[in-house]
Amino acid sequence: MQVDFYHLTQMPIERALPRIAERVLAGGERLLIVGADERQRAAVDRLLWEYAPESFLPHACTGAGDDAAQPILIAADVNAANAARHIALIDGEWRDEALTFDRVFHFFDEERITAARAAWKALAGREGVERRYWKQNEAGRWEQAA
Repeated sequence: MQVDFYHLTQMPIERALPRIAERVLAGGERLLIVGADERQRAAVDRLLWEYAPESFLPHACTGAGDDAAQPILIAADVNAANAARHIALIDGEWRDEALTFDRVFHFFDEERITAARAAWKALAGREGVERRYWKQNEAGRWEQAA
């Protein structure tokens, strides 16, 4: 399984997450988006509807309808009611339950860098886990740094 650490330095989650979601859906996969804060989840819900006029990212928050039918499901915890194999942790908090997925997108900013480093180190040497660290360059593009 692959864990991608995304260090948000120049691009906020509001710009990074929809692009990841688009790629996941384009690959025929489903995505679970996890964040503990209810306000953040509500903001992501609005964001996925409004972020680009030419884009459509079908999604719902858990409990808002048929969770199992949602290509993208926004939740407070790691429970892939939509059978997603990809998970985005959007609040900077690492959750070991994410290791049951095929791919993890772990987003964090400067406030959560210490916790992200601890998660990175904890995953070192774990069998079957491939880690990647992405940071933004001066132009705001993602570059793999590790």
